[in-house]
Amino acid sequence: MTSPTLPASALARPLDLSLSSNRYVVAGTVASTLAARLSGHPWPSALGVGAAGFLGWAAARELDPDYPDTAGAALPLAALAALVGGPPNPLAGLSVLSGLRVLAATVGQAPVPLDVAALAGQAGLSALTGERVAALVPGAALALSSTRPDAFQGSGRDAGLVALAALLPGVRRGQGRGAPADALTLAALGLSGVLTRAETVETECDRASTPVPAERVRLTRLLALGALGAGLLARETRSLAPLASAVLAVGLRRVLPGAK
Repeated sequence: MTSPTLPASALARPLDLSLSSNRYVVAGTVASTLAARLSGHPWPSALGVGAAGFLGWAAARELDPDYPDTAGAALPLAALAALVGGPPNPLAGLSVLSGLRVLAATVGQAPVPLDVAALAGQAGLSALTGERVAALVPGAALALSSTRPDAFQGSGRDAGLVALAALLPGVRRGQGRGAPADALTLAALGLSGVLTRAETVETECDRASTPVPAERVRLTRLLALGALGAGLLARETRSLAPLASAVLAVGLRRVLPGAK
């Protein structure tokens, strides 16, 4: 669990390097960045490859709290897609990750006004940079969270405000699509059946001595699948590739022999 002295926030999840999974993501992000640089990518692009790997890992931690190995598998998938097909828009990736985190309630904190402002800012920046699908995820996450009668419930009014930010007109084109991102998205969507089935969750929230709500995790997976489907239709798969990597890793974990 995180320190109880941290300010209240449904978004903050500091990396605790005493955990092997967190040490892995630091090493994996650095290794992905260096691999991209050594393969000829300029530093900005190489950093984007490392960021893609990190975002894939982080998204999987929200989608599959009980299984850090799922995140471990998502990291190289996301990094490889970025290495081959080009890095995603990190603002879009952050917008998606924040939406997943608020809905899953892995932190164990209901959204506070500063969280809502951050979600609106991320949605607005994603929209301005042409990533319309990613921009819609935070508002959709808050709307779904508002339907859950628990201690982490979001506000429908806040969901509307964040959704409005996602409607800002784009000032430049988004990253579009790419063959590796399309392949990951299609593979992830192909596992929709197993991903939508309910599953128990035992991992406790960071800031609350209660398990991460299983129904919230299921809704988070549904939101992720919806975003991937929308991204495929809107031709915005490249910036959703880290999410597709995470969803695919969760799906494969559930269909592999011996998986729960």
